[in-house]
Amino acid sequence: VVSTISGYTGGHVDNPTYKQVSHENTGHYEAVKVTYDPDKVSYQELVHYYFRHVDPTDAAGQFCDKGESYRSAVFVTSDAERDAAMAEAEDAEMVLGKPVVTNIADAATFWPAETYHQDYYKKNPLKYRYYRTACGRDARVKALWGGEATGH
Repeated sequence: VVSTISGYTGGHVDNPTYKQVSHENTGHYEAVKVTYDPDKVSYQELVHYYFRHVDPTDAAGQFCDKGESYRSAVFVTSDAERDAAMAEAEDAEMVLGKPVVTNIADAATFWPAETYHQDYYKKNPLKYRYYRTACGRDARVKALWGGEATGH
């Protein structure tokens, strides 16, 4: 991965703020824009990794973060990306034995989040570690995916 940018996509408000998005009135998802080197990692590998680090069965959000902006989604820019994402969603359904509700949709305008959201885990490692533990993120991912959730 070359770079990541935290932000918002999929809504109906131009240049939304976190406050607007988190109050669930813009239709946006909280998202990450990933730039990667296809000579080092494939799109399929990235999507596989994504599915193994979220709860793709929770239609209400992710872990303790509930609401429209916290739903899981993969935004695609081509038919090949859509096919890869759909294949990974189908694989996740087979592994988990339950329906995957992750939205796979065409990419829309991506709006970078405020500066304090960028690289939050690096800027606030103790707060982020506490959030992951208190929110039950790591425990839920491990319960869902077991050894398939690498990097935890």
